[in-house]
This record gives sequence, C-alpha cells and structure tokens, in this order.
Amino acid sequence: MAEKDKTLVIVESPAKAKTINKYLGKKYVVEASIGHIKDLMKFNLGIDVEHDFEPKYVTIRGKAPVIKKIKEIASKSNNVLIATDPDREGEAIAWHIAEEIKKTNTDVKRVVFNEITKKNILKSIEEPRDIDTDMFMSQQARRVMDRIIGYKVSPFLSHALLEKTTQSLSAGRVQSVAIRLICEREEIIQAFEPIDYWAISANFATESHEVIKARLFAFDRENVKNPEGSKRGETDEDTKRIAGALDKLHYVKTEEQAQALLKRINEQDYSIDDISKKSIKRRPSSPFTTSLLQQDASKKLGFSNKKTMVLAQSLYEGLPMGEDGTVGLITYMRTDSTRISSEALSNCREYIEKRFGRDYLPDVPPVYASKSTNVQDAHEAIRPTTMKYTPAYVKAYIGKDEAALYELIYNRFLASQMSPAIIDQTTLNIASKDFIFRATGSVVTFRGFLAAYDYAGDEEKNDASEVRLPANLKVNQPAFISNTEANHSQTKPPARYNEASLVKELDELGIGRPSTYAQIVSTLLDRDYVSIKSKAFYPTELGIDVNKVLVSSFPDLFNVDFTAKMEEELDRIAEGKLTYPSLLHEFYDSFSHSLQKAEEKNKEENQGVKCDVCGVGHMVIKVSKRGRFLGCSNYPNCTNTKPIPANGAGAGAATGAGEAKKEPVVAEGIKCDICGSDMYIRDGKYGKFYGCSQYPKCNGVKLIESGITCPKCNEGFLVERYSSKSKKRFWGCSQYPKCNYLTGNEPVKKECPNCHHAYLETRYKKIDSGYEKYLQCPECKEKYEEKDA
Repeated sequence: MAEKDKTLVIVESPAKAKTINKYLGKKYVVEASIGHIKDLMKFNLGIDVEHDFEPKYVTIRGKAPVIKKIKEIASKSNNVLIATDPDREGEAIAWHIAEEIKKTNTDVKRVVFNEITKKNILKSIEEPRDIDTDMFMSQQARRVMDRIIGYKVSPFLSHALLEKTTQSLSAGRVQSVAIRLICEREEIIQAFEPIDYWAISANFATESHEVIKARLFAFDRENVKNPEGSKRGETDEDTKRIAGALDKLHYVKTEEQAQALLKRINEQDYSIDDISKKSIKRRPSSPFTTSLLQQDASKKLGFSNKKTMVLAQSLYEGLPMGEDGTVGLITYMRTDSTRISSEALSNCREYIEKRFGRDYLPDVPPVYASKSTNVQDAHEAIRPTTMKYTPAYVKAYIGKDEAALYELIYNRFLASQMSPAIIDQTTLNIASKDFIFRATGSVVTFRGFLAAYDYAGDEEKNDASEVRLPANLKVNQPAFISNTEANHSQTKPPARYNEASLVKELDELGIGRPSTYAQIVSTLLDRDYVSIKSKAFYPTELGIDVNKVLVSSFPDLFNVDFTAKMEEELDRIAEGKLTYPSLLHEFYDSFSHSLQKAEEKNKEENQGVKCDVCGVGHMVIKVSKRGRFLGCSNYPNCTNTKPIPANGAGAGAATGAGEAKKEPVVAEGIKCDICGSDMYIRDGKYGKFYGCSQYPKCNGVKLIESGITCPKCNEGFLVERYSSKSKKRFWGCSQYPKCNYLTGNEPVKKECPNCHHAYLETRYKKIDSGYEKYLQCPECKEKYEEKDA
C-alpha cells in the first residue's frame, strides 16, 4: 500500500501509540509527540502584553527531531488525525502540532479516545472534528496567566526574602493558594487551646449475664453536650464569649466532678428505659473523579497523588493481558464528571445481576452529582473499560501497584451501580433516678454495595464490622452496673492537610483542575515550602515566610475567591462565552496595579542595599539567560551587577557591606608540598580542592583524593569533581586525561561483603516522602543499607 493512501494518527505517548496501532491496522501510521512540542520561551516573559497578550512559542529542546519526523510522514500521508489526550492540555498539543503539519498537509482533524479499546478507537476514528480553538485558548489563558504571575511575582518574592534566603523562590496562581491553606491551618493548630472534659462509660449486665457497654448520655435531667473547638478566640472579647458559652454547656468539666459522679452512679439502680429500632439505608458513593481517586488511593493504598496518576496513566494507555495483547483497562483518568455512558451502565447492570443477583440491582440506576465546583462534563467518570477484566483476572498480568489501583477503580464503579446496604440500628437507654446511659448497636441485614466495595478505613463508618446488642431485651428489664470509668479527653484542633484532604479541599473550592493536583503537591515539596511527617503537610519556615509576603503584598490575588473565579473564567473561554484577550486584559490590569503597590510598599519598608557605583539605585534581583543576579534598580543609567551570594549571607555580602566573609575550613593533617603551610578546603570551578593557606603568596594546590584506587587504571585515585555544564558532582580518576574513568555515584571506601569489590557506591531510590539512601556494589550490583555494609 502506498504511503500516500495511509492516515497518520498522532498521540502523546509511545505506549499508547503501540496499543492503538495494533487496533487500526495497515491503513494507519501511528506516531507519538511525547507530550508538548512547544512552550513559551524561557528567558523572558514570552508574552507581548502590548498586543493582546500574544504568546511567543518556541520548540521545546529535544523536540525538533520529533516535529521533523511527524512533518515528513504527514507530507506523505493522505490525511492526519491528532488523537492527543482528551483535555485542554491535549487540545493545546493538538493545536501546536496542527500549526506545524498544515504547512505540508492541510487535511488535519482531531479525534478523541476516552478509552483505549478497539471498539472506542474505531468509533472515534469515524467521528473526526476540527480542533477546538476555544478549548485551546482556555489552556493558553491558563498558561499565560501562570507565566505572568510566576515571572513577575517570583523575583519580587525572592528580593523580599533575600535577607533570609538566596534560594530561587517561586509563586504560582494555584500553588500559592495551596500553601496559604496549609499555613492558615497550621496557625489554627498552633493557636488552639484545648478544652478538657471527661467522658464516663459503664458496663451493664442483664439477668442472663450478657454485657452491654454504654456511655453517659444525661445526668441530673439534662443531656450531656461535650464542648468543641478552642477555649481561646482571636480577641479577648472572643475568649470571654467562648468562656461564657462553656459555662452554659452541660458536661463533665473536671476530674473532681467526674469522680463525684462515678460515686453517685455506682450507688443507684438501673433498668432498661427505652428501646428504639430503625432500618438505615447506606447508599454507595459515586464512581471516581480524578480528585476522588487521588483521595481514596491515598487513604486506602497509601499512594501519593503523583504515583496514583502515573499508575492510572498506565492503566488507561494499556497493559498486556496475556493472549488479548495490550489492553486499555480504564477510561481517561483526568475528569471531574461522575457521568457514565448508557452502554457502560447497561453492561455493569448486567454483570451485577449475573454475579450478585437481582436484589443487588436497583430498579433505577443511581445518578450522582459532583461535589466539585465548576464541573466540566466532557468525559465520563473513571471506570473500567469492560467488566470482563476483573481484578482477580488482571493480577496475573500486571504489577502489584497497578493491580491494587485497578481493583479500587473497578470495585468503586461496580458498587456505585448497586443497591444500598440495609443496616438495622438499635438504640437503648439504661436509666436510674439521676442518670441515663445509652448504647447503640448495628447489624448489616443486607450487604448491598458492600459486597463489592467494603474497604477498611472508608471515610464513612464501615457498618460491616457489626456491633451487636443482646437479643430479647425488654423495657423495664433490670440492668446491673459494673466497671464504671471516667476518661479524660480534650477537644482537638482540625487535622493538618495530607495529600487526600488537600486535594479534596482544592477540588471543592474549585481551585485547580484534575490534571494539576499532583503537580501542585510536587511543587510545594520541591520548593521546600512544606514537609511531610506521618503523611501530614507541615509548612516549613521558608513556606511560612513566603506565604506571609504573598498574603500581605497580594491579598486580592492569592486567595480562594480570586483563584476559583479565574477557573470559572477559563471555563467560559472553553465554552466560547469569553474571549482570551478580554480575560487577560481584565486580569493584567488588576494584577499590575497590585504588583506596583506591592513593590512600592516593599521599597518603603525594605530599601535593601544601595548601589555602590551610582549611590542612587538599590540592588534588586533580576533574571537573565544565565540565571538570577543582583542589578541596580537605576538601570539603564547604572549597569552595576553582582552575583547573588551562595552562602545565604544576604544582599550585604554581595556588595561587600554587612556580613563578614565565611572563614575557610582547615584540612587537618594536610600540608602544602611547596611551603609546608596548612591547606584549606576550597571550592573551585571543578569541585573542592586543597589550597595553600598562604595564597596568594603560595599557589600550592592538591586534589582531594577519596583513598579509592581507580578501578580502570589501578594507578590513580578517585577524586570529586564538578561539571559546570550539568551542575552536578562526579568522581573521576586523578590521572585524567591519561585515564578517563568517571562515575556519577559517590564512592564509599567499604568492601562489598558479597564479591569483595574494593568499594561501594551511594545510590538513592524514590519513596513517597522523598528519597532513601542505600549502597550498591558497582561490580555485583548487590544492595546494602549503610549500617549493614
């Protein structure tokens, strides 16, 4: 078949290309763009603000060969179908690819694969459409707004905190709101002053010696109402108001009161005063949206948001299923919709009836409303592409983590279309003259959806762990008290955010989009704005400082309402109800005014270091192709520049004013071969070295040797070096250029216990909380913990 008779199909990932190519056959050529091919230019704003915010796109480094190959194939093809991911990012990639291809082939259309199955792909191929310009403009508006904020606010932020850190700081439209939420929650926790109370419980025995566990529900003719919240308010007036409210609450306030009540409780006689029964229907949860999937995978599987999305991408693009070949197991995983297609719904109901029986199938399929703000309904909820591949079946073919996530998705979808669970709940009161104790028991009488989705630790109470009360209890039946106890309790502050709860908060507030949640968390961690302890987010000192500057300087920009409103405006562009230039003009006018006020305020409060050349301007952080530097604010009248100090000494160190120069470290036991003086450990262009303490009188230098013989030449020693190009350390032979051996892994002078190789190398592996260090033999590849080697 001539190549001109073929259709070129372009997808994002090579894995997806391989799966799709199998389904389409010889009439199609499937190529991958490997993500975006173009982005805004890096070394300046990349946006023409004066001409309706026209973006200046450049080819991403390394993508020129990809573009060249796609254009060559397109020129020889009959037509082109761009099948990048079915979201705004995918539409933007499609738009950029089309701009390149249309120079060689004008017959370019867009197709969307919501699931990577043969049926869906063949159906989608028959339904091509034009590229959605409105959706692309929505993505472009998001990208341009984020660039403007990042480019304009980040240098301001870095300069405002220059005396505290020389680290390159960043601000972002969404990430800055996320760190604000975390910091504000931390402020509440730190200011929280708990309220003490005592909870009283008792065991009662029936005449047939059956035990009932109950809690104190009322005493002295008034129900117990335990306090909530903190005893201290934001103001003295708030604190007085809280104290007055606490005085009116009926609860056990002190240990002395608790002991006095216990004494009275044990002196009285009890009988069953009331028995009430009711049947409760517990309904299933909706199928997964991206946010809900990340939350459940975090709580039930312990997966980070990033890991969840990587695994879900793999399940969507396709995994080998034995004789069936590569199969896409789930629908597209970036969605905030709970909608299910009629075909999938029909197949699911058929499967439920066949596997569980007619009683487990509701007469009318459940319909779910999303809790998210600004829901887009372009895609279905996340579900299995077919009920055929059960979790038990796929476990034999895919990895443990993929299988666990697939089981979560499969069972949640299955349960969402099943009948409610029915729970019989019994509540009884055991009373005396002055006291009422209450006990509640639950029994699941019909499991319903719990037969499919009953994970321990579900956010709702798992009623399958039944709490039974003795049978045949009657009103006025005597109950004999024993084992009374009073337990001290305190009100608790709100919990710190973890990955699941932060995503839930952002989702319900309408901040960010399904495709951005994992990246938001990664950015906060990478920037060292937060740390993770016991899976909870703690703002770092840097994160707190950054948040203070942003909130005080841009109160109207980095807040929940503004960010949520911008998401709504982006949706309006995607719907064709608002234009790209109008949103950007509205945003930029307000933003530039806020930035100007913030800069003026910062200048008044923190003049910083005066320029030592012109004496008029002040040294401020600027950005060039080579990175950040200090430049005179009086430019172009003054062109004075200085490097930002790397030792954290602040701007004063950069200008010679303020901080003293850092003293060099003496290399103990190392003497200069020329003059015999002590040697200092110095930092050079190519790494650390020993330099004579008498420099510049004496130029004596020595390499810092590791004591490890070079494994290649057996003559030199491995020495630490630094690559100015890659900005990374490496270890090379001291005999270079005679010997060119090098390694990027730090050598450790420990013999391998397994093969007795002379040294081990330091390695790192990625874990949820960061990186974990271990040692590995470069010869036999055996791995060791540091303490074991």
